Order: sequence, then structure tokens, then C-alpha cells
Amino acid sequence: MTDYKQLLNDEIQALKTRVQSASIPEELRLKVAKDIVALERSVELGSYDEKYEKVSRYIEWVLKVPWATETTDTLDIAHTKQIFDSHHYGLGEVKDRFLEYVAILNLRQQQAEAGFRAPILLLVGLVGTGKTTFAFSLAEALGRKIVRIPFGGMSSAKELRGQSRLLLGSEPGKIVKGLCEAQVRNPIILLDEIDRCSEEARMDIMGVLVELLDPAQNHAFVDNYLDYPVDLSHAIFIATANNTTGIATAVMDRMEKITMPSYTDQEKIMIAKHYILPKLYADSGLRPEQLVIKEEVWPRMTRPLGYDAGIRTLERTLQGMVRKAARIIVEKGYPEVVITNQNANIFLPQF
Repeated sequence: MTDYKQLLNDEIQALKTRVQSASIPEELRLKVAKDIVALERSVELGSYDEKYEKVSRYIEWVLKVPWATETTDTLDIAHTKQIFDSHHYGLGEVKDRFLEYVAILNLRQQQAEAGFRAPILLLVGLVGTGKTTFAFSLAEALGRKIVRIPFGGMSSAKELRGQSRLLLGSEPGKIVKGLCEAQVRNPIILLDEIDRCSEEARMDIMGVLVELLDPAQNHAFVDNYLDYPVDLSHAIFIATANNTTGIATAVMDRMEKITMPSYTDQEKIMIAKHYILPKLYADSGLRPEQLVIKEEVWPRMTRPLGYDAGIRTLERTLQGMVRKAARIIVEKGYPEVVITNQNANIFLPQF
């Protein structure tokens, strides 16, 4: 029995040591210390195992949160333009808006203006127009980590804010989990498709969004599990939506809307040739000269089902073509596959 108690005391001491050496707010350190004291008392009462599980789990999450760690921004306009041009064809007005955004961040940093909050951008456009990839491009340009939080089908505000740690199996919400994954307190937080949350939970979720996007509130965002304020004011928020119909007015008021234009057929062909195909070649192991797509085939590929604003259908079509070509080259031993109007039906999906 003495050995068992010694083992328990060793476990508690290990928790104490970790908490004492961690970079966490002092008030939170004191709060956790009280939990550890209660844990020590439970050794005598026989409820140690259950209590240890809850307390140690809570402490693990507290220690994962990046309370002060940050990345340093790269605020170079030429570098940003190069990144956006390498990932996106056309969309000049949208790119210009992002370049203006980075320019403002640059000036604010030079002035070291206290209390400055980066504008919150809302990218609105049809499926496949590049909304999400613009956020990833900005993260790459700034040298920031990115946290993507999908709202499609989100059925409860608790998914964002977490559940009380008193409940069995509870965890922090997606906001705090995202920070823990990024391991910095200033990532880009991508709120993806905020118009697609479930209708039943829409009002509650919009209420949490108001708090997240309001500079007067997000410096002390309280996750239900941590039950302690987390400073989100250093993060950059970017949201996307297919349309703004289901977004609360209070949320819209806190964002700057950018409308994503639809791609023309010619723009989609250029994107496919210069952005999508090179990546598919690299992923599949095909060399560019092994798959030749004749010019007359491209118009058929861009409109298989009539008008399509985005490029996702075209991308899936090209993926199928590359797979079929790879199989023919390997099975038949052909040096190349040439797709023409005469044989295109073999490679195009049948709708």
C-alpha cells in the first residue's frame, strides 16, 4: 500500500513540475495548482484514479495552448504577389485586395501601433472559385501557420467553444484545438463556409462568431473546457461563404466582403494547363510528354454539364484522365497517350 501511495505521489509531483516550468498565465497556474492540491487529498479518499484522469487531461490541454508563442510575419509585397501569382490565375481585383491588406499590415507594424487589429476578410463566391486557397496563399506569403475550421454541417456552438470539463469525455472547442495544433497564438484562422452550419444551431453559432470577430471581445475568448480567457487578438481571421443569406447581420458588420468572380472557360483552360496538370503529373509520376491533350478536347472538358463557375469538376475530370493514361502506359507499354475528339469519350466521365 505504501508503494502504491508513493507511485501516486510521484505522478502528482510530475504534474507539479510540468506546471511550474510551463509558460502559462500566473492566474491559470494558481488555478491548476488548486486542482493538484485537491488531487493530493483524493489519494486518502480513494477516488484518486478518476480524479487524476480528469485533472491530468485538463493540465495536458492547458500546457498545449500556445499562450505566448508567435511567428514573425513576412510583409513583403513583391514576395506576396509572387506567391499569389504562383497559385492563382487571373482574379486581379482579388489579388490586389490582398496586396493592399499586406501593405496595411506592413505599415501598422512599422508604426508599431498598439491595439491594431487586422481587417477580417469574407470571401464570397460559388463553389470552386478559389476562396479557401486564397487563405492558404496568404498564410504562405506571411509565413503564418493556418488553422482551418469547417462550418459545413456544424450542429452546435459547442463545437467552437468546447464543453465543460466536468462532463465525461469533454474537450476544448475547435478554436482552442486549432491553436494547439498550430502551436502559435497568431495563426491565420480560416472560418470555412460559415453559411453552411445547421439551421437549428445557426443563431448560437453566429453568436460565437460575433465574439470571435469582435476586437473588443476576442482578446478574452473563453472556451468552456479551459474556463479561462484565451487571447485571439493576435490571430488573423478569414471567412468564406457561398452566399451571405444565412449570415447574421452582426457578423457581416465585422467583416469586409470580397466577391470572388466566376472563371471564364478560357481562364479555366489556362488554370488547368498551368496549375492543375503540372501537379497531377508530379503526383502520378507521369511525364508531361506522356499525356497529350489536343486543343479541340478542352472546350468539352470545361462544360460537361453546362455552365460551371469553378474548376473542381474540371480538376476531377483531369484526375480521371491522368489515372486512365497511367494505366494504359503501364499495361500496354505505350510511350504516350494522345487524347483527341475521336477517343475523348474513353477518358471523359460519363454523366
